[in-house]
Amino acid sequence: MRLFDAALDATVLFSFDRTGFRRHARAFDPVDLAVDLSGKTMLVTGANTGLGLATVKTLTKLGATVVMACRDLKRGNAARAGVQGNTELLQLDLSSLAEVERFVKAWGSRPLDVLINNAGVLPTERQTTAEGVELAYATNIVGPVALTEGVLPVLRSSRGRVVTVSSGGMYPVKLDVQALRGEVKKYDGVAAYAQSKRAQVILNELWADREPLVTFAAMHPGWADTAGVKASIPTFHRITQSILRSVEEGADTIVWLAACARVAGQSGKFWFDRAPAPTHAFPWTHERPEDRSFEVISPRPRFG
Repeated sequence: MRLFDAALDATVLFSFDRTGFRRHARAFDPVDLAVDLSGKTMLVTGANTGLGLATVKTLTKLGATVVMACRDLKRGNAARAGVQGNTELLQLDLSSLAEVERFVKAWGSRPLDVLINNAGVLPTERQTTAEGVELAYATNIVGPVALTEGVLPVLRSSRGRVVTVSSGGMYPVKLDVQALRGEVKKYDGVAAYAQSKRAQVILNELWADREPLVTFAAMHPGWADTAGVKASIPTFHRITQSILRSVEEGADTIVWLAACARVAGQSGKFWFDRAPAPTHAFPWTHERPEDRSFEVISPRPRFG
């Protein structure tokens, strides 16, 4: 059976799809999520739809108070109306560094147990923010880094966790800092997205090395049927729709990383379906040591 599972996982198709989740779920320990999260505060970005909303719904069922950070308050309120449990809605546009800094300042010393960096974009064409940053880089990297750095003091106090939602789409690419920042002649939204997801995993490792009091975890959800996938890569969605995971299946490992007691201290790992996963599928995708020290945005701190 183990050999059969390994063979199916090697195909990617039968690992990232819904059949892969159901095979992997046979090894899940139900005790892991038999928890009471009452008294815990968790912050989820991109919480009004897809994986973010599925995460919010499950965490509130487990007793957590979940702060839903959403760019659009109207959509956020509509989503919040369908959630049972303790929630709070706050506005946050991660593509704006000024907006993130305002959010962090308003958060102040308020306790926080878990930050879930879920929000992300896959633009179909090059777009630049008002601050002059390419949109995918601004939303997927610059904003989450500023938010994470901003709330680290309260996460240290609670010995909390940071969960970053990456993507298996990073596997074919090697970190290219210029491409990551959108500094390319011909823009490709899928390539920009893959670069940002690769960078998120590297940042997860760097944070884990630097911050021993906080548990950092990156993960990928497999292929989930979200509105973002349908809008951004419609051909892929049309071809694979019958085998895509539900949003609940895609969000399962996010919830597990936020809630499971035995995850604490397992910092810097990359997870898939509640198990550690390799960060590289091919030897040629390993980044150069000097590229791991990329500067997120000047004059922001240098990582590495």
